[in-house]
Order: sequence, then structure tokens, then C-alpha cells
Amino acid sequence: MIEKVVKTNEEWRKQLTPQQYHVTREKGTERAFTGEYWNNHEPGIYRCVCCGNPLFSSDTKFESGTGWPSFWQPIADDNVEEKEDRSLWMRRIEVECSQCGAHLGHVFDDGPAPTGLRYCMNSASLKFEKKS
Repeated sequence: MIEKVVKTNEEWRKQLTPQQYHVTREKGTERAFTGEYWNNHEPGIYRCVCCGNPLFSSDTKFESGTGWPSFWQPIADDNVEEKEDRSLWMRRIEVECSQCGAHLGHVFDDGPAPTGLRYCMNSASLKFEKKS
């Protein structure tokens, strides 16, 4: 069972940059091709910027052409939660960190094998830990 991280909005604001707060706590989105990790090709782990939960491995990252970091699967299904999102007159599946509830991005069914999924994440919601 994953231990939940609960903080007040003020505590999150002190910990995060304004962009990170907007994306993770207010369900914002960074502009395509502007995030820190969309073009990162280093081996390592992508963790939640809010709580450090390991979310994605560089082994499952792929070039989607969208301008956001994209992965075909999370490190563990229990590390992310998927919820229906009907905002902006669309029906999408939102992806959140299961440990702290941070908004990470969305998952789509147009990714590569073996899963056919594209976890389209915001760089602002991730912290990259380079493999040593």
C-alpha cells in the first residue's frame, strides 16, 4: 500500500516553482517543446516532482513528436492513478501520482508496442534522476 503525501496548498507553493505548482496542483499544462525533458535521452528514472515517487523509466520513453515526454508504461501500475477528464470539451484519461495526487499529464491509446499506450507527461511534474 502506498503511503499518501498530504500537504496544504501553501506547503506545496513553498516547495514548488510557480510552473510546477500550476501543472501539478492546478492541473495545468506546459506548452509543447518547452519542458525540460521532452528531448532528454539520458538513462535514468523520472520521479514525481512533488513527492519523489518513481513514475517512469527512460527505458520506456519514446519520441512521440508531441513535444512532451512520452512513455509506453509507468514503472509500476500502482505508482500512477488514471481518472476520467472531461475538461476542455474533450474526454481524456488524466494521469496522477498515486502518492500525492499531482497531475502528471494524460494517457492515450496511440502509443507503440508492447502496450499501445502513450503516457504524455508534463516535464514540470517530473524530476529526472540520471542513472549513475
